[in-house]
Amino acid sequence: MPPEWARTPRVLAAMRHAAELAEGVRGSTSPNPPVGCVILDTAGEVVGSGATRPPGGPHAEVVALEEAGARARGGTAVVTLEPCAHTGRTGACAAALRAAGVGGLVYAVSDPNPQASGGARELERAGVAVAGGVLAEEVSGGALRGWLHFVRTGRAHVTWKYAASLDGRSAAADGSSQWITSAEARAEVHRLRAKCDAVMAGTGTVLADDPSLTVRDEHGAPVPEQPLRVVLGDREVPAGFKVLDDVAPTLRLPGGDPEGALRALAERGVVEVFLEGGPTLAGAFLRAGRVDLVQAFVAPALLGSGKSALGEAGVVSISGAWRFYFERVTMCGPDVWISAVPAEG
Repeated sequence: MPPEWARTPRVLAAMRHAAELAEGVRGSTSPNPPVGCVILDTAGEVVGSGATRPPGGPHAEVVALEEAGARARGGTAVVTLEPCAHTGRTGACAAALRAAGVGGLVYAVSDPNPQASGGARELERAGVAVAGGVLAEEVSGGALRGWLHFVRTGRAHVTWKYAASLDGRSAAADGSSQWITSAEARAEVHRLRAKCDAVMAGTGTVLADDPSLTVRDEHGAPVPEQPLRVVLGDREVPAGFKVLDDVAPTLRLPGGDPEGALRALAERGVVEVFLEGGPTLAGAFLRAGRVDLVQAFVAPALLGSGKSALGEAGVVSISGAWRFYFERVTMCGPDVWISAVPAEG
C-alpha cells in the first residue's frame, strides 16, 4: 500500500484531477499515452496542471511544471503514469521533474514500456520521495486503459459499440435503423468515437448504410480532428460514398480477418479502435476474442424481427456463451447505456 503521505485527501483529489485531464486528451496523443499531471506546492496547493500534448509536443509533467514555475520546488508531482526516463522527440519527464526540484512524486500506474520506464527509480536515487500505485485500479480503467493494453499485447484495444432494441435488433425487418436510440445516445457515441484513434466498419455496413464514420459536434458539423476511418473487406466501395470524402482519412483493409487488421493498425500506431461495423464484423471480432470493451445502447423499443445486433459468434450451446462483466450501467436519455468487459476465466 502507498505510504500515508501519498494518500492524503489533497493528493487523492489531485490524482483524480490528473485522471480527468488525461481523459480530456484521450484520442489525440497516440502512440504516446494520455497522461495527466498536477503539481502541488509545499503547502499542498495546486500550482500547475497539464496533460500530454499530441505527438512531438510536451508531456503532461512538462506542461504542469511550466505552469507551476518556481513554486514546484519542494512540492509534489501527482501523475497518472510513472514519468518516463526516455529521451525521444521530447526530453525525459523524470529529468524535468528532477531539474524543477520537486520533493515528491506520486504516480498511479507503473510504465510497462521497457523503453521508457525507470523514471520513478531515477527520481528516488536523486532523493525524491516516491510513491506508486495510488488509485492505480481507478486510473488504469480510465484514459490509460487502451494504451496499457496496446503496450502489453502489441495490438489495439477494441471497443465494440452497438445500438439495439430491447430484443437485440439493430434494424427493423425492412432494414430501417435510423434511429433506434435517442439523440442523447447518438451524441454520446460521437464523444466515444473522438477518444479512439480509428473507427472501423465492414464493407457490408458501408454499402448498406453509407455511414460517414466521423465525429460530429452537437450541431452535426464534423470536428477538426478526426480519427482514422477503417473499412474492412474485399467489396468495392463506389465513389461518392461518405467514407471516401475528405472529411477524415480512410484506410481500406482487404479481407475480413480481425488479427490481420489489428496487426496492420498496430504498425500505424493505432492504440484504440472503435468497432462500428454491423453484426458480421462484430461476430468475427468476438469469435477471434478481440472485443475488449462493449458499449451498448439499448432503446426501450421492441421490433420482433429484423437484423440482430450480433452475427455468428461461434456459440452453439449456452456453455459456450461469451461472458462479460458489467462495468457500468446508466441511463442515456431514455436509453440504457451498458459498458461491459470480458469476464475473466
